[in-house]
Amino acid sequence: MGIFDKFLGGDKSNKSVLGIDISSSSIKVVQAKKSKGRGVLETYGELALGPYTGLEMGRATNLGIDKLSEALIDLLKEAKTTTKEAGVAIPISSSLVNIIKMPNVGEARMKEMIPIEMRKYIPVPVSEVVMDWKIIPKSLIKEDQDDDHVEVFVVSIHQETINRYQEIVKRAGLKVSFFEIEVFSTIRSVIEDSRNPSMIIDFGAGTTKAYIIDDGIVRDSHIINRGSQDINQSLSRSMGLTLKKAEEIKREQGLSIDPKNANNYKISSLVVENILREAGQVLINFEKKFNKIVEKTYLSGGGSLLKGFPEIAKKIIDSEVIIGNPFGKLQYPAFLDNTLKEAGPEFAVSVGVLLRKLEEE
Repeated sequence: MGIFDKFLGGDKSNKSVLGIDISSSSIKVVQAKKSKGRGVLETYGELALGPYTGLEMGRATNLGIDKLSEALIDLLKEAKTTTKEAGVAIPISSSLVNIIKMPNVGEARMKEMIPIEMRKYIPVPVSEVVMDWKIIPKSLIKEDQDDDHVEVFVVSIHQETINRYQEIVKRAGLKVSFFEIEVFSTIRSVIEDSRNPSMIIDFGAGTTKAYIIDDGIVRDSHIINRGSQDINQSLSRSMGLTLKKAEEIKREQGLSIDPKNANNYKISSLVVENILREAGQVLINFEKKFNKIVEKTYLSGGGSLLKGFPEIAKKIIDSEVIIGNPFGKLQYPAFLDNTLKEAGPEFAVSVGVLLRKLEEE
């Protein structure tokens, strides 16, 4: 997609590079270098942010620059990274993604008109926003679309947000050549063929994101304000457990059916089923609106690693459900294959950022 290409440039020498994902519950980092045209994995790591604010692992946080910088520095040391060259993902919750209808007046005139039109959607002055846009090809638009208008895909992000992330990576001593909204990173790392409509369900700690992708264009994005930590809260309330103990049960038992723990399964699965039904409605709405079939749904995010999650998704989502395998786009030792396939969904964003950074090389 190349979102924000024009705002930040980068060094293009051949060297090891980093992909970094700073989410509400953890920071993920992946390092690789290019060899014979393909990325070779060198190291990767994850650090939970909950303990930095006195919360349990897996909990969503709202840390300031100081704590996030500290956590990033700690992770870089833990993962034994050896380079400062990086790209960074920004949460979609910190951005606005819109599809707007505009007169077909040519790109030069469009450049002047789009910021004016976007005033309807942006709650701050347009001068304080970094914006990028792309005209959606006619082939992706409904047949009744007239030739006098075009649909434009617009991405906007507050300059203050970019400044915040720049300060975090600066304190960590990193040289960052771009910031990119996480959905584009995930598309790059998990979708096998972006030409046909597909859905991504990113099951995180505090939120779940559902994206519909058609020929590389984000046709719909929907944020569900529930995630894997809601399982902990439901277990805690229903069984009188501490959140820490509920987290332990969730990680150990997941969503697998076990006669000995039938009550735990019922509580946990109900949370997940409700979230997946809401995500599935996004798919249904797209298919009705555009008369297209979404054949594949890709799972990403740490929550999708829970035992039994893919099985529940396959029952609820009306398409082929595929567990994201972002590390499959990198080379690595064969003995890591099972480990990286199991960890893959959690690193979808960081690997996607890394792949773009490798393209700069």
